[in-house]
Amino acid sequence: MQNIANITSPWTDENIIDLVRKVRNDLIKDFLDERFLKDYIANKYGMKELTAVKIEFIKRDLKEFLIAPVNTDHYKTIVDLIRETNSASLSEGNDELFYSEVDQILKKYIYQ
Repeated sequence: MQNIANITSPWTDENIIDLVRKVRNDLIKDFLDERFLKDYIANKYGMKELTAVKIEFIKRDLKEFLIAPVNTDHYKTIVDLIRETNSASLSEGNDELFYSEVDQILKKYIYQ
């Protein structure tokens, strides 16, 4: 008889980080679309216009962020949740973690 205790979760730390990276990078790619970026800034920060230079700097930083490693401390709650539930579903409250990293980049140029 096979020992059921030997069956392990398909969610390794590497798989979880890859999932977080994919979600984060998909969001970053949305922000690289200038229309999405301008709409988000107008709605979130009430700014109707940003200079072309600021937009280019934001896009440059977003591209650098795209290749940056995942901040595991920042996403600890998601990583722990996936480990505990053995499920990759991300609840609605977790999207704020992804947006908060992008917002840090935006604030650097919005409040200058």
